[in-house]
Amino acid sequence: MGGDKMYFVYVMASINRTIYIGVTNNLARRVYQHKSGLQKCFTQKYKVHRLVYFEYYFNVNTAIAREKEIKKWRREKKVRLIEDKNKDWQDLSCHFEWSKAE
Repeated sequence: MGGDKMYFVYVMASINRTIYIGVTNNLARRVYQHKSGLQKCFTQKYKVHRLVYFEYYFNVNTAIAREKEIKKWRREKKVRLIEDKNKDWQDLSCHFEWSKAE
């Protein structure tokens, strides 16, 4: 295997449940970037600032393949994925230590 490195496929959502799917090797840092508006992109424009779902992998290619797979799904299937683990779409990042994210 490729060492201890972890890769995350994650879903961010807005209050009105606009969805963004991404992949990263540092989930806390990436969520911090979304929340702080450091990047002028889709998530900033639509206020997609809440982490509502994530999975982790030890292989970057597996994580990228999974991200692409989920992105191709119809919205209903993406919603089921989220709600199977996070029925109320709570922000899962509330447990992060933000000082380590920067």
